Amino acid sequence: MYSNKELYQFFVEQTWQLTENWYKNLDKKNSSGVYASNDPVVIQEVKQQNYEFHENFAEVFTKEKDSFLADFEKWILKVAQDQEHAQTPIHFIIREFHRTQHQYLQLMTAFIEENKDSISVNEIHTIYQIITDTMGYVIEWFTKEYNKSSEKRLHAQQELILELSTPVIALNKKTALLPLVGEIDTARAKILLEKTLEQCNRLGVNRLLLDLSGVVIIDTMVAHQIFQLIEALSLIGVKTNLSGIRPEVAQTAIQLGLKFDNIEVNSSLANSIKLANI
Repeated sequence: MYSNKELYQFFVEQTWQLTENWYKNLDKKNSSGVYASNDPVVIQEVKQQNYEFHENFAEVFTKEKDSFLADFEKWILKVAQDQEHAQTPIHFIIREFHRTQHQYLQLMTAFIEENKDSISVNEIHTIYQIITDTMGYVIEWFTKEYNKSSEKRLHAQQELILELSTPVIALNKKTALLPLVGEIDTARAKILLEKTLEQCNRLGVNRLLLDLSGVVIIDTMVAHQIFQLIEALSLIGVKTNLSGIRPEVAQTAIQLGLKFDNIEVNSSLANSIKLANI
């Protein structure tokens, strides 16, 4: 009868060779991202990550499940958030997991051959199940963390784009311009409120020319938020001048019961600038 410690030792002794064989047989022509790189630094890093994977995986034969997963989590999170892997399509990464599993099954066959007189059919089946079940779990786990990391980066990029789409431009020491262009949805309206207040306060202006001529559609919620912005600006001492309001936008505001009583409104940005004596 074999021992798990023997199997663990057999795997550990092969870790660097597994990595070298894995990279040697890597199909760079039909890969992209980290696997297609010719940068020596990237190549060394991906080899190191592969080697560390083998070190972690081999522990499945000797550690309790909770301890094994706790230690493996460090590798999962590190590689799932790695910049080079972030530029690699997930199906290529999963393909390499499957290639690694194939290596493990070949290694299992070699171990069985060396221990054929002391290993039973049931034990062979158990080893096979441990390898395939663990690899399946790891692939699912990695994919989940990879997607979470991708969504986090995408969200950060979207926020940056939204911030850049609400530029407060200083016209002089006391007056600034905010030209809005394109569709304004709820997410953009939220950023608009936060960043406009922040930038007006930073610039120290007391008047903001808010031009809506580039805005075609505004829903009721967004229209309400724009008026909330105007009210919030007034609380920090900034008077808002609206210009370029399209008829459909004006209609939406009226239907909401929003009043323009305390807001200076002009038909065009040119008129707003002229009246502001800029």
